[in-house]
Amino acid sequence: MRNALLMTAGLLSALGSSLVMAQSISVETHSLMRLPSNASVVQLDRLEVADYGTLLIPAGLTEVRVGQLVMGHESRIAIVPSAEPFNLQVKQGDLGSGAQITARGAPGTFEKAPLPGRSLNLRIEGLNADELSIDARGGAGSPGYVGLDGGNGQEPGCTWGAASRGFDGDNGGNGHDGAPGGLVRLELPQSFPDERVNVNVQGGAGGIGGEGGRGGKGGASKGCVVYRTDGAKSGKNGEKGQSGAVGPAGSVSVRKL
Repeated sequence: MRNALLMTAGLLSALGSSLVMAQSISVETHSLMRLPSNASVVQLDRLEVADYGTLLIPAGLTEVRVGQLVMGHESRIAIVPSAEPFNLQVKQGDLGSGAQITARGAPGTFEKAPLPGRSLNLRIEGLNADELSIDARGGAGSPGYVGLDGGNGQEPGCTWGAASRGFDGDNGGNGHDGAPGGLVRLELPQSFPDERVNVNVQGGAGGIGGEGGRGGKGGASKGCVVYRTDGAKSGKNGEKGQSGAVGPAGSVSVRKL
């Protein structure tokens, strides 16, 4: 792990141009490594991601060229969402069981809209794998806001007035639509079977609706010297907002080399 991190640090300090070149980068088991973000293109003779390891591709990186790509069991290459397409060119790929390339969009928040799956252009000239698995789903939609609670009613007086009813809670806001899935273009060896290609470009799930606000309490009954004044009803709870729609699916195209 330390050697791999030193390699990355060396790349960051030694090259300030748009192209980073190195002989080899290794991501150790159960560890996470981030490629340098001060370049737009990275060129490697060999890239190895060990079992359960993850290589993170930052948003500013638009292309990685690899001579030999080795991915272990349940390993990941995770590509951060961006409006810029990402290109991955591989001379020879050897992928273990459960290995996956992910280019998923980011879910929406109350402050930010969801991001679509990142467009991915993947070229692998030689491929040894039981399955090529790619996940480029869109991000889930932003959730709806919670409705405001209703105000409480007024208590009655002993000489005048009646208790007032509690105010109704506001309805929750509707969830927003999910983001589109990514646009995935593959160039694969003629010998690699189509049934072993598994690409998910579904649109993101719709954001959940916000909960309705709680109805305010009605004015409470009050005991007076001669009689007792009646209390009032509580306000109604607001309705939960509607969920957003699922985002549109992306697309997949495959060309055999």
